[in-house]
Amino acid sequence: MSDYVKQRRKYDREFKIRAVKLLLESGKTTKEIADNLGICSGNLTRWKREYKEYAENAFPGMGKLRPEDEEMEKLQKENADLKQERDILKKALAIF
Repeated sequence: MSDYVKQRRKYDREFKIRAVKLLLESGKTTKEIADNLGICSGNLTRWKREYKEYAENAFPGMGKLRPEDEEMEKLQKENADLKQERDILKKALAIF
């Protein structure tokens, strides 16, 4: 067995945006751009899809949420809190 351990490479947001813009504006294929940048063409394809879907909110980074996902999480938490309060009130009414 080899001592070589493949490390997962991380790319920052700016690199991803520049790579996608280069792909969209150059007229070259995904494979050509990916080879020139030294990245996997599958990554570039995924980045392109995410960029087209989320535009400026694409690639928020580790541990950060897109604004719409953040709002959804907030609403889900609020909904859970309200259900818990409702259940407590139902139990209190049952006692009296």
